[in-house]
Amino acid sequence: MKKSNINNFTRGTGVLENLLSNLRAQKANSLIDNNLRAGKVLDIGCGLFPYFLSSTEFKEKYGIDKYIYQKGFNDKEVHLKQIDVENEKIPFPEEHFDVVVMLAVFEHIKPENLEFVIGEIFRVLKKNGQLIVTTPSQWSVPVLHILSRINIISKVEIDDHKNSFSALSIADQIRKSGFNKEKIKKGYFELFLNMWFMARK
Repeated sequence: MKKSNINNFTRGTGVLENLLSNLRAQKANSLIDNNLRAGKVLDIGCGLFPYFLSSTEFKEKYGIDKYIYQKGFNDKEVHLKQIDVENEKIPFPEEHFDVVVMLAVFEHIKPENLEFVIGEIFRVLKKNGQLIVTTPSQWSVPVLHILSRINIISKVEIDDHKNSFSALSIADQIRKSGFNKEKIKKGYFELFLNMWFMARK
């Protein structure tokens, strides 16, 4: 990973924030087909510091977020755009990306906007491309709130959560946006506190 003088990868503070960003990036990387790494990846909600993009191998790397802080970040292989995906179309043509990731982003989107956001992901994803999602498991919500109050994880990020979702409801939302039910896989990580989803177009 490129060195940076940015101390936090997310908004707010929290003793474990950077470690958790690392674990999410590791999980996402483990789910990506190696043959897709010769193409393009898009990280939606890449954060103040695009940790996943800095720690992954792809020919072309792009990140979008409504909060982007680039000072101290000098990786010229990573292309960043400030976009609010809930209210703006993803500024790329159809079938442009081999992989799209949303790491700890799903829970920050208003439920009524999810169909639009995932529909846009489906539009810009190439055929046979992958969507990778991580999000807290529904039962972990009270645990996360307690941890945020004692500065273990970012209170700013937790307070910005719009909703929590069951694994079935997330898989169903992905399916409704165009993905084939048979091509959606899901599981848990971080002691079942977080869920992962992999959908292939």
